[in-house]
Amino acid sequence: MARKYEQRRRAEKQEETRQRIVEAAVELHRVHGPAQTTISAVAERAAVQRNTLYRHFPDERALLHACSAHFAAEQPVPPVDGWEGIEDPLARARHGLRELYAYWEANEEMATNVLRDVELHPAVREVNELHWAEPLARIRDMLLNPWPVRRNKRLAATVDLAVSFRTWQSLVRHSGLTGRTAADLMAETIACAARADR
Repeated sequence: MARKYEQRRRAEKQEETRQRIVEAAVELHRVHGPAQTTISAVAERAAVQRNTLYRHFPDERALLHACSAHFAAEQPVPPVDGWEGIEDPLARARHGLRELYAYWEANEEMATNVLRDVELHPAVREVNELHWAEPLARIRDMLLNPWPVRRNKRLAATVDLAVSFRTWQSLVRHSGLTGRTAADLMAETIACAARADR
């Protein structure tokens, strides 16, 4: 009985250490970006030795995947469940973009650093595909589907532009719009593209 307790306690401590490492790495990624985060800095912030970190994560790629999974669980991209119930295409675009833009605002620092580092680091590009590219593709499709001209390239390009973090950043941070106003503007721009494509 004592042996089982010790094994369980050891497993719990290992999981706590692993979680501490992941949380330390996520915070460093948020502040500095994945490409600027060293294994030594993660180990120091998590208060573990480098060899302990490597026991949990044999390479940087494994750590990046764990960080991405943790961040996705803590800060999920807005799910599209229920959006199909909004039949009016413009109303759906407004609703979806308002939710997405609120997400971008809450996660601006992380998005800025990760999207910068996508260009510099192949492993960051890989985890970006899992964490942001796939959910954004679902949002894109959900905003595109109700329009009768959804196969037109101009409309598809406008929806791509609307869901982009860089679009949100330009409208809100550079032009001074509120997130809601920016979302409504882009929804109306999508509607204009749809009308022009008929």
